[in-house]
Amino acid sequence: AIDGPGDVIVAVRGPEREMTMRRKSRVAGIWVNTQAVTFANVPSFYAVAASRPMADILSPAAAAFYRLGIPNMKLVAATPAPSVVVDAFRAALERTQLQAGLFVERMGKVDFLGERLFRTTITFPSNVPTGTYLVEVFLVRDKDVVSGQTTPLVVSKVGVDASVSDFATRQPGFYGAIAVLTAVVAGWLASLPFRGA
Repeated sequence: AIDGPGDVIVAVRGPEREMTMRRKSRVAGIWVNTQAVTFANVPSFYAVAASRPMADILSPAAAAFYRLGIPNMKLVAATPAPSVVVDAFRAALERTQLQAGLFVERMGKVDFLGERLFRTTITFPSNVPTGTYLVEVFLVRDKDVVSGQTTPLVVSKVGVDASVSDFATRQPGFYGAIAVLTAVVAGWLASLPFRGA
């Protein structure tokens, strides 16, 4: 619910993490990593929804201040490098995250259910990392944010996927042994039809 008239923008940010982007080059006939830039504050997921197109309801300065929209995320390079190099690696990182579905480029829609209630749908891909996400809701009037609220959202695995992931994390040796044993048994079973009589 909102506390007055205006437009609404909703941003969902996953836990921030460090990501390193690498450039491969051919050296003496072998492809090797020749350059790398590490970014320290990359959200593991990012999506935005708004009641109208963001350019129509929010000034570019306010969008930059509140880090709304992929171009305004302010990904900071932890690796010292010239700005031209950092910009190229930042663009590559954004492309990679977009292709993985972890940055959502298409703006979602916020629908009003009356004068004060609103609703939006944010779809999370199956490869989304678990953790505590932040849902930020902004009330916008006259192209500026007049109020906002941040709410934590816990994303976790459930069911068989959660059990397997938890077992692999807590007992990596046993998990590895079971994986190897399963592969050996599957290989043996697959060879049975091809054995000579």
